[in-house]
Amino acid sequence: MNQLATIDYIVFFVYFIIVSSYGIWIYRRKTGHDGTIEGDSKDYFLAEGSLTWWAIGSSLIASNISAEQFVGMSGSGFKMGLAIATYEWMAAITLVVVAVFFIPVYLKNNIATMPQFLSQRYNSTVAMIMALFWLALYIVVNLTSILYLGAIAISSIAGLNLTFCMYMLAGFAVVITLGGMKVIGFTDVIQVFFLILGGLATTYLALNLVAEHYGTSGVLNGFNMMTQHAGDHFQMIFKRDNENYMDLPGLTVLIGGMWIVNLNYWGCNQYITQRALGADLPTARAGILFAAFLKLLMPVIVVLPGIAAYVLYKQDIFGEFGKAMVSGGELNPDRAYPVLLNILPVGLKGLSFAALTAAVVASLAGKANSIATIFTLDVYKKVINPEASEKTLVSTGKIAVVVAMILGVLIAPHLGIDKKGGFQYIQEYTGFVSPGIFAMFILGFFWKKTTSSAALFATIGGFLLSLLLKFLPGMVNLSFLSPFGFAVKNSAGIYEIPFLDRMGFVFLFCVIGMIIISLFEASRGVKTNGLEVDRSMFKPQPSFAIGTAVILVILTTLYTIYW
Repeated sequence: MNQLATIDYIVFFVYFIIVSSYGIWIYRRKTGHDGTIEGDSKDYFLAEGSLTWWAIGSSLIASNISAEQFVGMSGSGFKMGLAIATYEWMAAITLVVVAVFFIPVYLKNNIATMPQFLSQRYNSTVAMIMALFWLALYIVVNLTSILYLGAIAISSIAGLNLTFCMYMLAGFAVVITLGGMKVIGFTDVIQVFFLILGGLATTYLALNLVAEHYGTSGVLNGFNMMTQHAGDHFQMIFKRDNENYMDLPGLTVLIGGMWIVNLNYWGCNQYITQRALGADLPTARAGILFAAFLKLLMPVIVVLPGIAAYVLYKQDIFGEFGKAMVSGGELNPDRAYPVLLNILPVGLKGLSFAALTAAVVASLAGKANSIATIFTLDVYKKVINPEASEKTLVSTGKIAVVVAMILGVLIAPHLGIDKKGGFQYIQEYTGFVSPGIFAMFILGFFWKKTTSSAALFATIGGFLLSLLLKFLPGMVNLSFLSPFGFAVKNSAGIYEIPFLDRMGFVFLFCVIGMIIISLFEASRGVKTNGLEVDRSMFKPQPSFAIGTAVILVILTTLYTIYW
């Protein structure tokens, strides 16, 4: 175990050469045959007008799917089963909402970055505070977690030094990112191809291994064996007596805090929306709908292998498998995917290794590009050098990419992830800020009276309330909330509010506070900056409506079967 054969390395290097060569070709084709014409900053950061719908959709998924999905979500699949797929399946319908209601507002008002939206809608103070906040969040939390989890996974599979893996991932991502959004967007198409092909190969072989253990063969038989021998892992909605209820509290995943998680991530996040901001509305919507269909497929790639690993572990097959799942003397669910890859046949192991690397590198490149975009357009151009030329802005963006990646590599080794698993860890602690940010955006979109003071209240007040509700159980007995379903006894016997429910409470608090502040300031004559919003721009094309209907039918069927 923990070694790649020669053929695996050959498969991996074929992937590396294909992605690198295609990236270089795209760069030279888009910038001129000699590569000397850089274009303007919007062209570099947004690939304005050049990304097709399939490139936008692929890039959205490539930027989203990374080590926290392959490693963290597979680990959650091992621990709690198919229910963790709700993050992916609910994201599919969330993408439709973003395409219909969010993207038209951004495009109508010529928004290039999220801080620019805040500056245009509120004021420069709100924009600068959030620009600096997002830079810190993207570097210290997101970039480092992608590097850390990705390097751990690749190190576990290839037997390479962890630090070397981080440098390799960072270097590969920098090369792609320096080419700008056009190179990222089009190379992401290849990254997603490898991601899906390698991911499906891993799922196929994992299910086949389960089938073989029970004296049969084939993925369908393997899936049936999984449902029979791990039936508790095929529930989408947990009841309160389930040990995983704290992570996925019942119907909250359908009508509560899960919407805040997804709408904030897919609709108010530079890292994601940047892919569509340089396109026209029909192309942007088509790309987002394509991403929504790909989202329906993701649990097959990242969750089912985790459940298969659980069945294999439960049956104690392969002497080394059970031992490899243990880390520090305890069972570590996050080891499910890397350990599973290590028992794959030679050649296919290299393909799955390439898929994992593609997911990590694409996410790193997308994140680094967003960091560079915000720093260059919202900090450097606004404060440091307002008269900067287009060439200077592009050069500054490239320097920002390199600096951000260096910081990520330096911080990543010190990143700690607790026992709840990498994916859940990231979701919960990002949730400290999501409710306030989403409240600020959603009211800014659709309520003209929202003031800048109300926006600041949502971001700061929401963060402080999230911290209070997180640590309140250690100070106050919350058992009185249990009859209402708002508090659940955790493994330590303390009543705690599930983090998705906390996000819902904080969001409502922020919205109510923003309304009160805005109405008070309106009574005192405070003026607000409106956006160009026309009801007609929310009307989708017939093809988009048909695609949405298909997604809704698929999701309804899935949730009905696995309720």
